[in-house]
Amino acid sequence: MAEKSKLTTSEKSWILYDVGNSAFTMLACSLIPIWFKDLAIGTGPGQITGDQATAYYAIAISVVTVIVAVLGPITGVLADHKGKKKIFFTTTVALGVIGCILNGFAMSWVAFILIYAFARIFYQMSLVIYDSMLNDVTVEERMDEVSSYGYAWGYIGSCIPFIVAMVAYILSGGLSEDLMWFSPQVGMIIGYTVTGLWWFAVTVPLIKNYKQVNYTEAEHGVIAKVFSKIGATLKKIATQDKKVLFFLIAFFLYIDGVGTIIDNCINIGTDLGLPTVGQVVFLLATQVVAFGGSLVFARLSRKLNTVTLILICIFGYFCVCLYALTLHTLIDFGILAFGVGCFQGSIQSLSRSYFSKIIPPENSGEYFGIYDIFSKGASFLGSAVIAWVKLAGGTINIAVASLAIFFALGFLFLKIADKQPSSREAANID
Repeated sequence: MAEKSKLTTSEKSWILYDVGNSAFTMLACSLIPIWFKDLAIGTGPGQITGDQATAYYAIAISVVTVIVAVLGPITGVLADHKGKKKIFFTTTVALGVIGCILNGFAMSWVAFILIYAFARIFYQMSLVIYDSMLNDVTVEERMDEVSSYGYAWGYIGSCIPFIVAMVAYILSGGLSEDLMWFSPQVGMIIGYTVTGLWWFAVTVPLIKNYKQVNYTEAEHGVIAKVFSKIGATLKKIATQDKKVLFFLIAFFLYIDGVGTIIDNCINIGTDLGLPTVGQVVFLLATQVVAFGGSLVFARLSRKLNTVTLILICIFGYFCVCLYALTLHTLIDFGILAFGVGCFQGSIQSLSRSYFSKIIPPENSGEYFGIYDIFSKGASFLGSAVIAWVKLAGGTINIAVASLAIFFALGFLFLKIADKQPSSREAANID
């Protein structure tokens, strides 16, 4: 068993990208909404109210997810061709990093949200390709463990650039003007630049060491055939591969709450009137909890099957959503954050590895593009719920608690998916 825990160079390089992109994720669910509201909220020309800022931010996230849902499968099909995956991955990472750094120089809330949308689109596109690389960097028996290690080390690694960004925020007067060493704009520039450079630096090993093992041969007129190929694959999933179909439905449902809570965690605390510094401290603590939780589930994956572990995570999130109804104080927020941390990385990593096991490895880019549609489609609905409840005058507690129904239905459909035969296993037997 000790030998099994040793990681190969390819696996380590792949895990490092989780360390890199998680820095942007951490910034997105903490300081970015704060910076946006600092620019947006006010009584001057072009400025808006707090509720409008929360709603517009959620709407921007929804628009981004729709764009990525459309582009993801197209990029996946093209990246599946021999020798193309690394090219597409490097390009999306580079554009995402450039957008991240440029975001720090935004002078208005409109420019801020547009540049952030650009960076987030390419960040999410890079994840479509990155997830599909799992079939190339490891074997099926190790997928759960390697995928979990990615999320685990991503949580810890993201804390390093985030602490620098947080210090810059504090020294730019984020907590008190008495602590202001430089302007808020400089603080924002430092935060974004450090995050972008970290993201790129830890990606270099994967760009250097990755080799595309599973691929399809390129065809003439491939661009014209992309949509027909995606259509054929969707038809195949709907009519022949029930395991993939029911899993995607389950994933769409339960990942809704996960993505929505990640995207709106600071908005939850802000709308409850909680102190910013307290929220950020608990979010940092959540990273440590998530690191431990992911490692625990990585070890459990050696003894328990993947579906059982995902079901445990879904039930945990269901309880978290219901607990949101009681949120009033910073301690309540901390308990909620702890609950999220216990299951956040594991539910995502195990879903990623499980999907990798049940799809054709040579078409992993295309399939993960479809997987991303279901992932981002769910996030779109969740963010839309937050926006609708807020604009209707409801509370953030009700908005979060309403997501529990998605976890309940996701639990049910995952049980159904688990009972379906695997077409991948059948193909291997043939």
